[in-house]
Amino acid sequence: MQSEFVKVALDAAKNAEEIILSYYNGEINVELKEDETPVTYADREAEKIIRKTIKNSFPDHGFLGEEFGIEKGESSYIWIIDPIDATKNYIRKIPIFGTQIALMKDDDIIAGVSNAPLLNEVLYAEKGKGAYLNDHPINVSDISDLNDVMICHGGIKWFVERGTFPGIYNLINDTARSRGFGDFYMYHLVSTARADAVIEAAISIWDIAAITVIVREAGGTVTDLQGNDITTETNSLLATNGILHKKILNYFNENT
Repeated sequence: MQSEFVKVALDAAKNAEEIILSYYNGEINVELKEDETPVTYADREAEKIIRKTIKNSFPDHGFLGEEFGIEKGESSYIWIIDPIDATKNYIRKIPIFGTQIALMKDDDIIAGVSNAPLLNEVLYAEKGKGAYLNDHPINVSDISDLNDVMICHGGIKWFVERGTFPGIYNLINDTARSRGFGDFYMYHLVSTARADAVIEAAISIWDIAAITVIVREAGGTVTDLQGNDITTETNSLLATNGILHKKILNYFNENT
């Protein structure tokens, strides 16, 4: 049974979807933010409706969103929002984009929703209650041999810039298949046993909060590339089926 947290997050994602698709099917106006990343009217309007929907049910909760930053609440709950993950895909009419909504309580991510409208995939999870794809329970794979693994990764240039390219290069050579899907969709694949591991070298908390609880509730493991737990300051990520986690960490950390 879905908790009120998950129900409200799903409603918020659905409300955002209407706005996102209305712009997608028309003209997409693009601006550059201070960090030179693109933003659209859809990003901003979607985050507004997500916040409004959640506030209607939980007026004392706080928010941390990619587009509008921090809004402090009066409780220990904070919602972490990426209204359109993969905005660059969205702008170029590539259908792999989605909305990420997560709930954190006292630094612990307890619920998450990942909605990919043009892929017809809605994943959600709540800590201790399992993970679901379109209301059906999901689980990670049970593959244990690196020779059989499909690995997904973010942009290779980030591994180069952060000095971790040798690790990703050797890992790709040692695994069966690698694909650079990027963004949230890689985690959909791991959560549903269609891939076995994801590695990213440059992320923000709103990119990964929702999928962190989803992968974990599907039976997987999520840490940063040093093996540390996920926090609001995390900037790299490894998500696996759990069985492979330590093996893959070894490619990036000599002492693990």
